Formats: sequence, structure tokens, C-alpha cells
Amino acid sequence: MWQGSLLHIHTTPEGRAPMVELQSAKLIEGQGIEGDRYALGTGKYSPFPDIREVTLIEVETLEALIRDHDIDLSPEEHRRNLTTRGVPLNHLVGKRFRVGNVLLEGGRLNTPCRYLDLVTGKTVCDLMEHRSGLNCSIVQGGEIRTGDIIKP
Repeated sequence: MWQGSLLHIHTTPEGRAPMVELQSAKLIEGQGIEGDRYALGTGKYSPFPDIREVTLIEVETLEALIRDHDIDLSPEEHRRNLTTRGVPLNHLVGKRFRVGNVLLEGGRLNTPCRYLDLVTGKTVCDLMEHRSGLNCSIVQGGEIRTGDIIKP
């Protein structure tokens, strides 16, 4: 059985606005992270129905971009809310797991898009195929903090 950790929390009030790093955040069941674009309905993809209350990405993906392609995509650039370590995100579609005391359910794998290339000025879209993160719904809300344990 795996166990991972929460490294970074990021939100932004609207699409294209810079991501802001937080040490803790309130996740609201059925909505998103308090103050984040998807909870507010102001995200680039908010008009399109989808499971996108909170988005996660593996830090291992960012490390592979540096190691294999010499591209440094920092946690505040990748546009996902939560950066994890040791969490098999691709295997969590349709599964429930905890981040601290919050219960999430994996909705679908995040699809990399050219929007990320546009916002960052880096060509990463094609390199992140099948490694672009996981879109989740919040089943049971609460407070999360960097350093929280993530587990099934």
C-alpha cells in the first residue's frame, strides 16, 4: 500500500492570474478550494462541465521534466492546486483517498493543453501526456496543510 505527502498548495482567483502558494487551505465539498478559480467559477475551464473541484500533480513529473528535458516547471507554474510526492495519481481515477482529513475522489486524468504552454512560455504540453495530473471532486471537505499525509 502506498502513502504520499502534500508538498504544495496553490490557488488563484481567476484564469491566467498567477498562482499563490498557501500553507493551508479550506476544501469545500462539492465546490473547490476556498478562493480558488474553480470554486469561484472564474477559471479558464469553468464554463465546461467537468470534475475539477481540486487538481493534483505529482512532483515526480516536474522532476522528470528537469532530468529528461532540461525544463524547469516550478510548482507555481503548473496550474494544479496540489503538488504531491509518492502518490500514484494515474491509478486513482474513480477511487477515494485522503489528503489529511479531507476525502477526495479521482474524477479523470488531467489532459495537458496548449494553454499551459501559453501561460508558462514553456513547451511542456506534449511532454506531460499521461502525467498532467488528476482532477478530483471533494467528497468530504475540511482543512489541509502542506506536509499532510495522502493515503487510500
